[in-house]
Amino acid sequence: MSHNHPISRIGVDMSVTIPSVSELTLLKVLWKQQPLSAREIHDAAADELGWSFSSTRKTLDRMLEKQMIGMQAVHGINVYSARLEKVGTLAAFAHDFGRRVMEMDAPLPVAMFTGSKLVDQQELTQLEQMLQDWPADGE
Repeated sequence: MSHNHPISRIGVDMSVTIPSVSELTLLKVLWKQQPLSAREIHDAAADELGWSFSSTRKTLDRMLEKQMIGMQAVHGINVYSARLEKVGTLAAFAHDFGRRVMEMDAPLPVAMFTGSKLVDQQELTQLEQMLQDWPADGE
């Protein structure tokens, strides 16, 4: 189901794909460092995911199909890079969590993200703006 949300003032598409929790885990690895091989991604996410290398490969294949990540061959090794922008993806994930899981109509408070190792202060400000500007459902 596609949502036709407008581009926000800061130029990020609000119709971004919301990754599953396991897809988000692999994206977080790539946002910290990319490009990486499937093995490097698996090793970096192993503690959090606790699954086999073949499961990581299957998830990466699914993410390629959904265009969440890109792949290219470097020196004969396939390496992956994130195609989803970090702050926009986190905003979509947080918005969806607030609405569907917590049943909140108002945006999640940005204080919830303070101290995160995933976003810096500038990204935190951008995330807050995106959550505040999120179109109401049905717009």
